[in-house]
Amino acid sequence: MPVPHPALPSGYRARPTTAEDVDTVHRLVGACERELYGRAQTDPGRIAADLARPGLVPELDTLLIHDRTGAPAARAWVDRRSEIDVHPDHRGRGLGAALLDWAEARARKVGGAQIVQTIPDGDPHAVALLRSRDYRPMVTEWLLEFAMPDEPAVPEPPAGVTVRPFRPGDKHAAHQLIEDAFDEWQQRRRSYPEWARATVERPAFAPAMSTVALADGRLIGAAIALDLPDTGEGYIEQLAVHPDHRGRGIARILLRHTFRAFHREGRRTCTLGTHSQTGALALYLRVGMAVRHSSTVHRKELRPDEGLGR
Repeated sequence: MPVPHPALPSGYRARPTTAEDVDTVHRLVGACERELYGRAQTDPGRIAADLARPGLVPELDTLLIHDRTGAPAARAWVDRRSEIDVHPDHRGRGLGAALLDWAEARARKVGGAQIVQTIPDGDPHAVALLRSRDYRPMVTEWLLEFAMPDEPAVPEPPAGVTVRPFRPGDKHAAHQLIEDAFDEWQQRRRSYPEWARATVERPAFAPAMSTVALADGRLIGAAIALDLPDTGEGYIEQLAVHPDHRGRGIARILLRHTFRAFHREGRRTCTLGTHSQTGALALYLRVGMAVRHSSTVHRKELRPDEGLGR
């Protein structure tokens, strides 16, 4: 049974998000990012991948809010974690609080013991709202950037290691490698279809700028890159090295190959995201990356007796 739509300020209406809304949601999220960061950094492929998350039922787990003119004002989805975005022109009217109530109620309805929200540290009003609702900081996330006014130098790989651009036949091996590597900190493994929707099947996937490392014919490292048209930058969606080959400089080599490939395509900046559970921040700083901005993952424990609009 669906959770009732939240009580919204006068003039706003809510409905579930559909696959046809991807571009609309993308523009809404981009407006939020430009207000906060001065630039957009999300592509439509990520919005589509979120809507296709296993277990997420768009008719029950998503909302898109329009104003009386039909313009999109806010959106939310919830599925173990949640995202809520309110257009800058519609903030301060209670939409964020209403959607937060709805997301918590929906998570509780399906038996969730907790809900997770990621909030930019540069958005003090959103941080204050979460803290007032008993959310607590859990993990820090960083977006890092590598400036490339000149073509980056690329070190030679260790003996016995070959480095080359990504090929179509690498998809399943890359999925296995990355999921194995991420098992050390992620809460669940992603199936190949779920992983592929967010990476190699995403419209922004850039195989020529993605890089793999092999030893004895076996994939031991991969950097999965996206060419994001709205940003004019390269982006590394995932980077992984097999545990047996860490400490040999392979991650640095993968990064540098990808940086150089983007530079040769006219990009002068490449970015990637990481968080405090991976322990990888020091590696990225050593290769010359700098933190552009940070976010904090907040978690709230849900009590069954709480209800919508508490």
